[in-house]
Amino acid sequence: MAVLFNPDAGDIRHDAGMASASRHISERINRAPDEVYEYVSDPANLPRWAPGLGTSVEEAGGQWFVHTPEGRAGFAFAARNDYGVLDHHVSLPSGEIIYVPMRVIADGNGSEVVFTLRRRPGMTDDEFARDADLVAADLARLRQLLESH
Repeated sequence: MAVLFNPDAGDIRHDAGMASASRHISERINRAPDEVYEYVSDPANLPRWAPGLGTSVEEAGGQWFVHTPEGRAGFAFAARNDYGVLDHHVSLPSGEIIYVPMRVIADGNGSEVVFTLRRRPGMTDDEFARDADLVAADLARLRQLLESH
């Protein structure tokens, strides 16, 4: 399933022109990398493993949207690939577009999912730590879902 991104919807800034802190958050999953990639790359699965981002998703006009507490946000994964790259853009209701690097890496008989959390401008240490905790919980939920099937 291809997910398209509309670059005309807003300004895409990977780092807003200045260095920002990053935190790599990972979870080992006892499933083959291609299985993990297939599940995560399907936007319809997003609310199951990342409910903190949104409770439901919809496709409209070839684009995907997630319903968040702040309103409707667009998102798009990188084009399907054989390398486990799940980078994505999230278009917030405010118009801000956030770039999120994410990978599925082979790890023995299983996989490691690595999510790079970037500190947004103006984000406090507490907010950054809270976001990191939420991402870690989402990845743990992903592991539980995939290992239970």
